[in-house]
Amino acid sequence: MLTAPALRTLGELRRAFAAGDVPRRTVREEVRQNLVATLRAGETLFPGIVGYDDTVIPQLVNAILSRHHFILLGLRGQAKTRLLRALVTLLDPFIPVVAGCEINDDPMAPLCGACRERVAAEGDDLPIAWLDRASRYVEKLATPDVTIADIVGDIDPIKAARAGLQLSSELTMHYGLLPRANRGIFAINELPDLAGKIQVGLFNILQEGDVQIKGYPVRLPLDVLIAFTANPEDYTARGKIITPLKDRIGAEIRTHYPATRHDAMRITAQEAWLRRDGGLDVQVPSFVAEVVEEIAFQARQDRKIDRRSGVSQRLPISVLETVVSNAERRALLSGESPAVARVTDVYAALPSMTGKFELEYEGEMKGAEHVAREVVRAAVANVAVACLEDADTRRVIEWFDLGGHLLVADTTPGRDIVALGNQVQGLAELAHRVGVPPDASAPLLASGMDFVLEGLYALKKIGRSDERGYVGESPAPKPRRERPLEPDFDTLPTMSGGKKKYYN
Repeated sequence: MLTAPALRTLGELRRAFAAGDVPRRTVREEVRQNLVATLRAGETLFPGIVGYDDTVIPQLVNAILSRHHFILLGLRGQAKTRLLRALVTLLDPFIPVVAGCEINDDPMAPLCGACRERVAAEGDDLPIAWLDRASRYVEKLATPDVTIADIVGDIDPIKAARAGLQLSSELTMHYGLLPRANRGIFAINELPDLAGKIQVGLFNILQEGDVQIKGYPVRLPLDVLIAFTANPEDYTARGKIITPLKDRIGAEIRTHYPATRHDAMRITAQEAWLRRDGGLDVQVPSFVAEVVEEIAFQARQDRKIDRRSGVSQRLPISVLETVVSNAERRALLSGESPAVARVTDVYAALPSMTGKFELEYEGEMKGAEHVAREVVRAAVANVAVACLEDADTRRVIEWFDLGGHLLVADTTPGRDIVALGNQVQGLAELAHRVGVPPDASAPLLASGMDFVLEGLYALKKIGRSDERGYVGESPAPKPRRERPLEPDFDTLPTMSGGKKKYYN
C-alpha cells in the first residue's frame, strides 16, 4: 500500500522540489507522462476494460497524449463511466495541497485568496497535506435541475456575515464541484441533460479558465482534466450538446458493445456475482454462459426491440446471476450438489430481461415476455447450431417422433432428468458431445441433456408443450378424406318442379 510522503510544511516541500524529489506539473501533463511510462513498460492500460483494445482505447490514448478534454459517446451499458473512473490509475499516488483548502490549492502557487493570505502570513511554516489519487476524481451526473452554483459556485452570505466581509470579496465564494476538482479529473455523465445555460458556463473554463460567480469576475485558472459522457440517441429526446461547447472538446470518442461473444462472456464473468455463500458449489457450463450472452446479441438485432435505445451489457450480467440463483434454489430444494445451471433456467430469468430493452410498436403488441421468449429461443438455436454441428441427432428426434415424450421442469432434480434422459436413445452421447465429460456428476449431465433437448426444440426438430413437455415435431398424418358422392343429375328437381337431365 502506498504511503504519503513525510513532508509536512511548505518549507520542506520547497527544499524537496529544489532537489528534484517532488515533481510539479499540470494534471494533463501528469496524466500524459504517466501514460507514456505505462506504455513504455508494456503494462495493461485500464484493467477491467474488455473489448476496446483495438478501437476505443487507442483513441483515448491519443486524446490523453494530446492533452485534450474529451467526450465518450455511446449507448447505455458500454462501460463509459467505468472507463472514466479508470483514468484515476494515470494520476500520481499523492500530490501536495494546502491543508484545509477547498480547491486543493498547490502550496507553491495557490489560486484562492484565502490560501494566498495564509502563505503570506505563515510562510515556510504553512502546513501541507497529501491528496491521494482517488480523491482527485470528481463525478457529476447531469440532470435538468443542476444549477450553475452546483457546478461553478455561488456567493455565501452567511460566510460573509460571519467574517464581516463584503459580498464582492473573493473570500465569500462557495465553490462548486468543478473548482473542487482542481488538480484532478472532473467527469460529467449524460452531458445532454445539462441545461444549455450551464453548458455555457463551461466555455471559458475549458479554454481560458475564467469563472463568473454571481456576476463577480473571478480569475481561476483551474488545473483540471474534464471528461464527458453522452448517449447520442438521447440528444433530441432529452436535450443536446450546444455547438460552442462541442467545439471546445478536443476529442469525441465512440464506444460500442462487445464485438464477439467471447469478449462479452469475459465481461459478464468479470461483473456477475457467481460465487455464492452457504458452502454450495455452483457451476455454469460453457454452453449455458454462451446462451446467456447470445441473448444480448439477438436482442440488439431483433426488429421488435428499439435498437436506438440499445441493449445494455447489464442484461446478460443480471440474467446469468438469476440463472445461477434458480440453479441454487433447485439444488437446495432437492438436496443435490453441485448446483449446475441449465439452459431452461434462463426462462426463470425473464424478469431480469424484460425491463432492460425498449420495444418497438410490433413488440409492444406482442408483449415484453413474449418477445423475450422469442429472443431466448433464437439465442439457444444459434448456440446449438455450433455445438451440435455434424452431430447425429436422428435417433433422438425419431424417439420423439415415434410418440416418446419427456416432461421436465426447472425444479426437476438432475438425477431424475438423467434417469428419464437415458430412455432416449443417443441423448447421453449428445450431452457428452456438447462438452459434458463422461464422468460428470448427475446435475452436470442433466444440464447437458437439457441443453440438447432445448436446442433441438429451438431448431424446430422436436416440439415442446406445457402439458407433455418435449414431444415429436413431425406432424401427425392427416385423416384420409373420402371423395364426396356425385349427385344424380338425372333426378335433380328444376325450378319449375319438373326434372331436367344433364349431360356430361
